[in-house]
Amino acid sequence: MITIKNEGIILEKTNLEFENRGVLNPACIQKDGITHMFYRASNQHGVSSLGYCQLKDNKVIKRLTKPVLFPEYDYEKKGVEDPRITFLDGTYYLFYTAYDGKNALIAYATSTDLIHFTKQGIISPKISYDEAEDIFRNSKVSEQYTMFEMLYKEREGKDVLLFEKDASLFPKKINDKFALLHRIPPGIQIIYFDDFSELTEKRWRGYLKNLGDFIVLDPLFWFENRNIGGGCPPLETEDGWLIIYHAVEDTPFGNIYHASAALLDLENPLKVLGRLKEPLFSPKSSWEKDGVTDNVVFPTGTVVKDERLYIYYGAADKLIAAISVNLAELLSELKKSSLKL
Repeated sequence: MITIKNEGIILEKTNLEFENRGVLNPACIQKDGITHMFYRASNQHGVSSLGYCQLKDNKVIKRLTKPVLFPEYDYEKKGVEDPRITFLDGTYYLFYTAYDGKNALIAYATSTDLIHFTKQGIISPKISYDEAEDIFRNSKVSEQYTMFEMLYKEREGKDVLLFEKDASLFPKKINDKFALLHRIPPGIQIIYFDDFSELTEKRWRGYLKNLGDFIVLDPLFWFENRNIGGGCPPLETEDGWLIIYHAVEDTPFGNIYHASAALLDLENPLKVLGRLKEPLFSPKSSWEKDGVTDNVVFPTGTVVKDERLYIYYGAADKLIAAISVNLAELLSELKKSSLKL
């Protein structure tokens, strides 16, 4: 049994032009007892940038009045969205979704001080779903991958690119390689590489031909019947890599976004050691059920303090809230779940 403590609303929108529609889906990282939060901020035109604030004991102690990252290039002209942040070997890697109004791709920026960030550009494949159809046919993936290919082509046109979102980096190299979680619907995959410069179109095409070999999780349970996607960056524990992810339930009344958890092997994250069979938490409060997008909890950042895991999430695409759990309790539940997977 996992006891969830509702930590309440952490951050709300303001009247500032860049965040007057909503604040949501924050990247969080702790340094010197301060939680640094980089959050998605949406304006009245639906264009997103990244705001910044600092928390101490879940109270805002500093908040900037201007975005720290915002659309500058054509590939992100309609949004810099849904950040995740990881510290590895002296560098902060901040991944985000670059949205141009049609295509959603993975981009990232780097920093050494959490103040000055340098955009590094797009790293996900610029491959159309039309082309991907032929690749997926022989890549050992489920029919759901083809379903999403048809969905996005119908919605955006045949030339729409692979819908890539929810990227996060493991905070430690695995077998001396970077390990990046990403999401080609409907599942969560992993790609390994020595250097970001390797992520060329040629490399991605070869990877996609064998995509079935790199799937970490695919939808499995009732609350994941539409798709799943990355949530918070992986957290290293003695028992394995803990990942908090989002799961989308398709209902006659619309989609419901839940949060769930899985435990992966430390040396081989493709090996799933445990996975919750019910949501970790779901939309219950009014601010989670009613907002810009109803019925959404979307976890994107964690902090561990005093043996508790604090999970920060976007609520109904309107505000940022948090829950906390006893970390040992959650890990115990995940280890027990492995017996019945």
